[in-house]
Parts: sequence; structure tokens; C-alpha cells
Amino acid sequence: MPDPGARQHTIQISSKQDLPFAANELLSFIGQKNIILFEGEMAAGKTTFIKAICAQKGVQEPVSSPTFSLVNEYEGAGGELIYHFDFYRIDNEAEALDMGVLEYFSSGHLCLIEWPSKVAGLLPDEGVEVSIENGEAEEARIISMRVYDGGHDG
Repeated sequence: MPDPGARQHTIQISSKQDLPFAANELLSFIGQKNIILFEGEMAAGKTTFIKAICAQKGVQEPVSSPTFSLVNEYEGAGGELIYHFDFYRIDNEAEALDMGVLEYFSSGHLCLIEWPSKVAGLLPDEGVEVSIENGEAEEARIISMRVYDGGHDG
């Protein structure tokens, strides 16, 4: 059952051209939260949205899904570190622990996490859930955001 006190926000975009606007909205919405969980079907646009967020944060290097490396590190404006995780291919949480995921999560840096349900037991108690769903048109998306504080039932 959703927490009635949780902050929520939904953005509807009609095409990829709207992603910079959506990324700014997300960054404004999250405040000081640095754990962002991205849920959505395969090809819903999680990585594409993360690319737009990184661009808004001043990342100059190419942003791509870390499907095989599990984590990519980017540097934003002013040297801010951003970690981009993709847990789609892991078999269990022990694999994430072996790569030091808890240190990343507690680093204070922005952590953008695709397929967080694969590591649900390791996620911090505070963060933001982002759900991306297909809209009516081909590139249309409905992006729902919810801040969570306390127990996470991923």
C-alpha cells in the first residue's frame, strides 16, 4: 500500500525530445536523495532516460548501459561522480556484494540503478523509485517518481 506521506510526481512525455525536461524535473524532485531506482519493461527507455539525466548533470563522456560490467562511473560538472548500475544479468545478490555495491550505495554519490529488484535486499532504506511505462504514441512515456523513506519492499 502506498505511503500517503510519500512525495510522488508523474511526467508524461510525447517523444525523446522531451527527455531533457523530464530529467530536469526528476533532478528537481529528488532533492538530496542519491539512490534512484529505475523500473520498467525491457526497452521502456530506462537507459535513454539515464543518458538524459547524466547530460543534465554535465557528463561529457558517452553514457551506456553497464549490462556486462554491472556499473559505469561518470563524472559530472564540478567533478561529481555518478554511478550507473544495471543488475539485469546478475543471478543473486552475492554477485552485487562481491563488486562492492554497498560501498557505492553509501558513497553519497548519485546512484542510478536499473533492475533494482535483483538486489532488493541490498538497497538503502531511502531513495526514489522511477517507473517508466509506454504511453500511447511510439516514443511517449509515462514517468512516475516516488520518494521512499524507511522499509523498501522492492
